Amino acid sequence: MPDVTHRLLAVHAHPDDESSKGAATYAYYVDRGAEVMVVSCTGGERGDILNEGLAARSMAERDLAGLRRLEMAAAARVLGIRHRWLGYVDSGMPREDGTVPANSFAAIPLEISAEPLVRVIREFRPHVLLTYDENGGYPHPDHVRCHEVSAAAYEWAADAQRYPQQGPAWRIGKLYYDRIFNPTRVASVFEALRADDPDSPLLERFEGMMERFGDQPDPATTRVPAGDFFDRRDAALLSHASQVSPDSSFFFWPNDLQRRAWPYEDYQLVDSRVETTVPESDLFAGIEED
Repeated sequence: MPDVTHRLLAVHAHPDDESSKGAATYAYYVDRGAEVMVVSCTGGERGDILNEGLAARSMAERDLAGLRRLEMAAAARVLGIRHRWLGYVDSGMPREDGTVPANSFAAIPLEISAEPLVRVIREFRPHVLLTYDENGGYPHPDHVRCHEVSAAAYEWAADAQRYPQQGPAWRIGKLYYDRIFNPTRVASVFEALRADDPDSPLLERFEGMMERFGDQPDPATTRVPAGDFFDRRDAALLSHASQVSPDSSFFFWPNDLQRRAWPYEDYQLVDSRVETTVPESDLFAGIEED
C-alpha cells in the first residue's frame, strides 16, 4: 500500500447521499492509498422510513436521527473513509409557501453555515473537493445549500482573512461536481443490455430513462475507473437500511453489465488551481504529492 499522499473531501447533504453519489470512487481511492473524508451537512432527521422490511423499525420510529448515525458509521466502515458531521438539522422538503423550518440547514445564513466546513477543510487539507452543482443534483433545499456552502468554503478556506480562528488558510487544488448520472452512461448501459438480451424486461425502464435524459448534454470531464468497487458501493448504500431496501431502483442495473458497459463514476471539473488537461481519468491529475 503506498503512503497516503492525496486527500479527497466529498460534501453531501444527508447520510446515504455519499453512498448513492460517489461511493465507488471513494473506495477506489482508498484502495490506491489516498485519504478520503465525507462530510454530511445534516443528520437526515426529517427523512422518511423508505424500507418496509426495515429490521430496526422500532428504533427508526423512536429515534430516526440516532439510527441514521449508526447507518452512516456502518457505511463509512464499508468504504474505509473518514466521516464528519457538519452538525445542521435536515430542512425537509419546502412547505407550500416555499419556506423551510427555522434553524434548519437551508434557513441558516451562508456565512454561518460555511464556517464549520472551512474548519474541516483547514484541518483535513484536501487536494480535491467534490460536491453538487447549483441545482443540488435535484432541488431539495439541503442539496442546494450543500452546493452553496461547498462553493463558498472552497474559496473562503483559502482566505486567511476569513474565519482566522478556524486555523491556517488552505487552498484546495480542484473543485468537482457530481455527474455520475449522465446520458452517456445511461446510453452505454442501455446499448449493452440491448445487445446482450434484446428481450430483457429491463429495457422498458431504460427506454423511459432515455426519453427523459437521452438528449441532455453530458458535462462530465473526468471519468474515474471505479468499476471494481461497484459491489462495495452497493454494500455501503445498503448500510442505510432505513432509506434503501434491497429491491430499490438503485440496484436494477446489474453490476456486471455496468462494469462491461460503463465502469466509471463521472465528475465535472469546475475549477482547477493546478495544471491539468481534460478529459481526465484521475481526480488528482496535476496535483503534486505532499
